[in-house]
Amino acid sequence: MQRRFTMLATAFVWTLLAAGPAAAQTPAAAIESELNLITPVAKTLTDPTLADFAKYAKERWNISLKTSALAAGTPVAYGQITEWKGRPQVDIFWGGESALFDKLAEQKLLAPLNLPKSVIDEVPVSIGKPKPIALKDPKGFWTGTVLEPYGLVYNPTLYKRLGLQPPKDWEDLLDPKLKGNVAQCAPTRSSSSHASYEIILQRDGDAKGWEWLRRLAGNTGLFTARSRDVPSVVAKGEFAAGFAVPSYMAFEDLLAGFDIKFVAPKTAYITPEPIAVLAGAKNPKAARAFIEYLLTERGQRISMGRGVFPITPKYRVQGEPGSTIEKSVEFTGGMRSYFDREVTNIYVDDVAQARYEQVNQTFRKEIEAVAEELKKKY
Repeated sequence: MQRRFTMLATAFVWTLLAAGPAAAQTPAAAIESELNLITPVAKTLTDPTLADFAKYAKERWNISLKTSALAAGTPVAYGQITEWKGRPQVDIFWGGESALFDKLAEQKLLAPLNLPKSVIDEVPVSIGKPKPIALKDPKGFWTGTVLEPYGLVYNPTLYKRLGLQPPKDWEDLLDPKLKGNVAQCAPTRSSSSHASYEIILQRDGDAKGWEWLRRLAGNTGLFTARSRDVPSVVAKGEFAAGFAVPSYMAFEDLLAGFDIKFVAPKTAYITPEPIAVLAGAKNPKAARAFIEYLLTERGQRISMGRGVFPITPKYRVQGEPGSTIEKSVEFTGGMRSYFDREVTNIYVDDVAQARYEQVNQTFRKEIEAVAEELKKKY
């Protein structure tokens, strides 16, 4: 009996060795063969990240992973997830405002991350003063993935033609020489625009803040259909400046050969691009593996090459001379990490979320409906 057991055990070991190391580890480490996202993050970041994760899955688990990303603005994505009511058609929600992730967690529509402590501990609790920006959920339902500022873009050629110095802060967009030359996206259609509207309102108060935003509308020549269109029309020289632009969107236009520059004002909104696994996800193992991958050096470097910053001080934006990573450093004014500088944040999530619809309604009434009158007034 003992001899028979030894022979069977030996045969089993030889079978595993013949199948290779991937087969030997698959039972303990396997993930599902599919991963689906819903996200406001642009394809220019999601596509290369998902493609590299598929390679990573093949290397680590010998799995041919099928991936997809359903593009949706943050408010639309949030609404869709609530409509699914715990039976989601995707596995992950990635990007947008962290307060919406907190709301989903309260509705039990997010699953606990359950990432290794060593992984999640590398993400700092927060960054910025006087209002710290949370970089992960203390309850463990979401974590930040990258740091991304929402700032200004401008076309250097047009600025020179208009006799303007490069912008440094929000106020520079109110210059009379920019009349009709500013592009922005409505806060009803874009979380980046909505967050930037809130920055002005929280900085100046409602009365002064809405007056500032009406003056900005007076200089605005176009409200785009998508936030992604704002840097595109500036890059093409159709408008001189753009308001509330995520850094990585503008960076793609630079890589495409267009003349465009990015500026992050002192009080620019900075998102940690939160990510979470949806409760009821069909591929929870693949979802958690993807999030863990995003926080590795490999995942962070893919993101750095698209014009955003690492979520942890452990990594810095550093690449070979002439690489896209080094181009992104030049594009953002020489910055390599948000942990190298003092970050000023005045944005308060609770305030913004409590009046989210109110801000949208005021925009429709006092700006969108009277846009032509504002152009004449200011």
